[in-house]
Amino acid sequence: MKEFQSIRVVKVSKGRYCISLLWGGYRFRYYNGHQIGSWSKPQSLPINKRLRAIEELYVEYQRAIDIGWTPKDDWSDRLKRRSEISKSLLTDALEHKLRQGLSEQYSRNLRWIVRRLTIYLKGSPPTAERLAAFINESHWTPATKTIVRRHLITFEKEMAKLGYEGSIKPLTTKYKTEEKLHKPFKDVVAVLDEIQAYNPHLHLCCLLAFGCLLRPHREIRLLTWGDISEDLSSISLAGSRNKGKRNRIVPVGDFIRPYLKAFKPISYSTEANVFSGQEKPYNRDYFKTLWGRFKKRSNLLEDNQTLYSFRHTGAIQVYEKTGSLTKLQQVMGHSSLQVSLTYLRGLEIGQIDQDDMPSISLSIRY
Repeated sequence: MKEFQSIRVVKVSKGRYCISLLWGGYRFRYYNGHQIGSWSKPQSLPINKRLRAIEELYVEYQRAIDIGWTPKDDWSDRLKRRSEISKSLLTDALEHKLRQGLSEQYSRNLRWIVRRLTIYLKGSPPTAERLAAFINESHWTPATKTIVRRHLITFEKEMAKLGYEGSIKPLTTKYKTEEKLHKPFKDVVAVLDEIQAYNPHLHLCCLLAFGCLLRPHREIRLLTWGDISEDLSSISLAGSRNKGKRNRIVPVGDFIRPYLKAFKPISYSTEANVFSGQEKPYNRDYFKTLWGRFKKRSNLLEDNQTLYSFRHTGAIQVYEKTGSLTKLQQVMGHSSLQVSLTYLRGLEIGQIDQDDMPSISLSIRY
């Protein structure tokens, strides 16, 4: 087994530092020199002197390692604690995590990961090394590995409350995935007419994705009459209801209102779902299934045109009309302008014209 691997100074928080030692695959943190017989206590000094003190302590730890010091006592304690970790740690941590009001999709993903991980561990306690191997040795696509890795890094914080130690971050790779292009529609009206003849639910979904720039599988599927104004002129979604976590109000176009009105019963509850008519919405694959069936019979759809292509086609029109990233961010419900920029790059929209580029004729000679 490898022993000494690395040692460095780490900033824990504002004015707080520690010595981070990686030894035999385990991470140790030291805030003073007690372990090596030093009287140094950087954290007890004024803030402006702590960094200098911790750097001096770093040198002391290096010297101690050079003459044979090891964190064996601390290591033994850690090994003992690891052996005492309950085999039910995963399920206990999952139960605690699910109480935090997670989204439906996130909860489903986390349950699936924990279920697969439990099978993989075969009763062994979870460690950072085993969790990393769970990802690295799998036959999943790079996209799936990236999602599992991201979820587990967050889940480790919950497991740490129950005795788990370590991190998979340095033991795994952040896999790069190819961007999935949802090809915009050239004749969106013709495609909408074809969908209307096929299914009115799918047609309204596509109208809302194109005209209101809502996301089909969550924002549209979960839409209630309470989210829509009485005159059907706008839709209001709380931050908890959309991916960007921001309150969002979008206008409803005149071309959408007649179809929306046709779905609205004379007597209704504000809690009723627009599509199911009940408080309980359709399952999360409802529109995905309808789209898959429609795709098989469509004469107009091209390769890479998906349900999200309606939202992307609408986004292109908004940007071409306004030229404003801020407005695009607002109507799309993006959490930041950076997300909007990335979105436009994904749609291959040029944001700088030739006239905006440097010109020889305008250069200044000195």
